[in-house]
Amino acid sequence: MPLGERAGDKSESRYCGVETEFNDDMPHVLHSNLFSGSFDFVVAPLMDPSYRPSLVQKDGLGCGVLPFAGSDLVLSPSQWSSHVVGKISSWIDLDSEDETLRMDSETTLKQEIAWASHLSLQACLLPAPKGTSCANYARCVNQILQGSNNMQLWLRIPLVKPDDDSMDAKSVALGDSWETWNSFRLLCEHHSQLSVALDILSTLPSANSLGRWFGEPVRAAILNTDCFLTNSHGCPCLSKRHQRLITGFFNHSIQIIISGNSVHPKANVDANDDTSVTDSQRHPLRPYLDYVGYLYQRMDPLPEQERFELGYRDFLQSPLQPLMDNLEAQTYETFERDAVKYIQYQRAVSKALLDRVPDEEASVKTIVLMVVGAGRGPLVRASLQAAEETGRKLKVYAVEKNPNAVVTLHALIKLEGWEDTVTIVSSDMRYWNAPEKADVLVSELLGSFGDNELSPECLDGAQRFLKQDGISIPSSYTSFLQPVTASKLYNDVKAHKDLVHFETAYVVKIHNVARLAPTQPVFTFTHPKHSDNESNQRYKKLNFVIPNDTGSAMVHGFAGYFDATLYKDVHLGIEPSTATPNMFSWFAIFFPLRTPICVEPGSTLEVHFWRNCGSTKVWYEWCVASPSSSPIHNSNGRSYWVGL
Repeated sequence: MPLGERAGDKSESRYCGVETEFNDDMPHVLHSNLFSGSFDFVVAPLMDPSYRPSLVQKDGLGCGVLPFAGSDLVLSPSQWSSHVVGKISSWIDLDSEDETLRMDSETTLKQEIAWASHLSLQACLLPAPKGTSCANYARCVNQILQGSNNMQLWLRIPLVKPDDDSMDAKSVALGDSWETWNSFRLLCEHHSQLSVALDILSTLPSANSLGRWFGEPVRAAILNTDCFLTNSHGCPCLSKRHQRLITGFFNHSIQIIISGNSVHPKANVDANDDTSVTDSQRHPLRPYLDYVGYLYQRMDPLPEQERFELGYRDFLQSPLQPLMDNLEAQTYETFERDAVKYIQYQRAVSKALLDRVPDEEASVKTIVLMVVGAGRGPLVRASLQAAEETGRKLKVYAVEKNPNAVVTLHALIKLEGWEDTVTIVSSDMRYWNAPEKADVLVSELLGSFGDNELSPECLDGAQRFLKQDGISIPSSYTSFLQPVTASKLYNDVKAHKDLVHFETAYVVKIHNVARLAPTQPVFTFTHPKHSDNESNQRYKKLNFVIPNDTGSAMVHGFAGYFDATLYKDVHLGIEPSTATPNMFSWFAIFFPLRTPICVEPGSTLEVHFWRNCGSTKVWYEWCVASPSSSPIHNSNGRSYWVGL
């Protein structure tokens, strides 16, 4: 049964598994662990661990029966598929110097995977690589992946990275286990069905080192009973750091698997005192499951905004082309539901009106305000509410190029009785000849990267009808960038098997990513422009330093954000450190790299970004120059551009 109910959470992390020993009575394994123990699935060996192909004495016909854990008939297909993860024999060592062991390992691996595929298992747990070299192991797994169905292969990786401070001897001997995983997945070409099952040890690496894994394809975390401490009641509990890690796993759809023998016998004795369950019925690992369930149940419910965004997590979307295309009603509807954004705009307009018109002139002076890109009218409404709030008089021009939105605007003006205050202009702001100049110019033309929906070009065209001392809302905006590990996003781009998709920027609600360094500002635009000769082309070189305690990491691309100053101290944006709370109009933007780049701890990642302008389009180009050079992506806008 699931760990508990958490409003809005339908992810796989609600289900907890248990690692079991070999038993050829699979119905008993399922009954004792699922029905008596309340676990949701078992990670069970499929083959007798004593089996070695080289020791099998086949009969004359050469048809020896493999010692699997029972026939496929002992469980129903749905039980095999939903409740069993196959555990590949832990003795296999495909990179052993011993040729017999190596050949036995390869044969057994393929036999067990074939059996798991026959049973329609959803996943198999592969044992951790035994030594520093894993090339042959990866080769065999890659062969299997090339010919497999949709079964996931979870590579067991111990969660270790030696730090400068004290670590246990086992951790130091293993080195940084991320390096092992990285070697293995590079040999398997980032295959989308190869993922990680992290073995959690009693000692954890630094927070930055742990953070790397949230951008990797981690499907499960194996929590050994040795990790648990003992509370004052003699029951298992976890350290604060382990608790935070497990909560992070829950938030990233990573399933917990309990492993090992009970080291808290008193917990079971106390539980039996309170219930009618006998010692023989009570599962020895039940106290550990109960504690994991307690951690899950004490999490806050998913906020309404997060629930709304669940379906968009790590889903690549092409950015809007607002100049080339007219938005649909559904798109307007989504943006208009973002109350926080319009509250910020109303605050900015209110402050501008108060600065523009002193109290003594409030009854006689009328401010000309132009909403350029009025859409279906939310900014018109916010501006009129600001005028009412401040007691200022307004004359509003609502300029909109989309003829379909103009129909809605006319209906809105009539419904609200704004005919004497609002004039609707059905025109592209860049070509409209205004009858008078504006005191205040209000626009909402920002994209996820600030300028990527051509706000600079649009406002250049509209600046003609702003008074010399006029106010633009927004007054400026800056784009930001940071390197990320984003295995899922990279694989989704790679699945298209072409260059174009690797040279396209995507709007995405990034979730399963590791942010490898703090954001840095890229391009800034200020309005109104101080000079007509100022170009909208931009170029920036950025140097990101990877923290020493992170360890090595893989850069799959860059996450982009923006922050906008609407007026004076009123801002809105999605840059993580200053993001406007509860605003959902913008997700981040993702710039992929054709070939991911591995960065060392303490190293500098040198990145170059360009914003280029042509007569009919605007486009970005990007590349990495250090620690190794990448190609310049999207040269001349060959793959991705925004049309003027």
